[in-house]
Amino acid sequence: MNENIFKLIRTVELFTNESIIHFNNVYEHNIGISSILVLAELNQKGPQKSTAIAKELSYTPGAMTNIANKLIEEGYAVREFDDKDRRRVMLVITDEGERALQDAQKTGQKLRKEVFETLTNEEIRQFQSIYEKLLNQLKNK
Repeated sequence: MNENIFKLIRTVELFTNESIIHFNNVYEHNIGISSILVLAELNQKGPQKSTAIAKELSYTPGAMTNIANKLIEEGYAVREFDDKDRRRVMLVITDEGERALQDAQKTGQKLRKEVFETLTNEEIRQFQSIYEKLLNQLKNK
């Protein structure tokens, strides 16, 4: 059984890697998945300190600094100082960042549709059931 589990895990890892590579090849903006996740966090929760985003997404402070710098360089985010405490620097999504996030969501939906349309309705039902079971297992740990 252990051998089958490790084969399954490896297949899932390969699928994830191929999905990311395929996404990066067709996504027109000059940022990767990590940056998109940061944009999604900013879009959902509003301006935040980089340290809070890093903690939420489990990024190291150094990785978060690189991501923030890239987003700012590309015009997808800006740093703003808190009017009440100039030591507090917030990362804020720009209109261009919102457009990049929308494009990422559309691109992701299109790619997922292309990949999953190869499955039958029964296979989709089984796949969903298995992933829900695994998700519940992780949440209950």
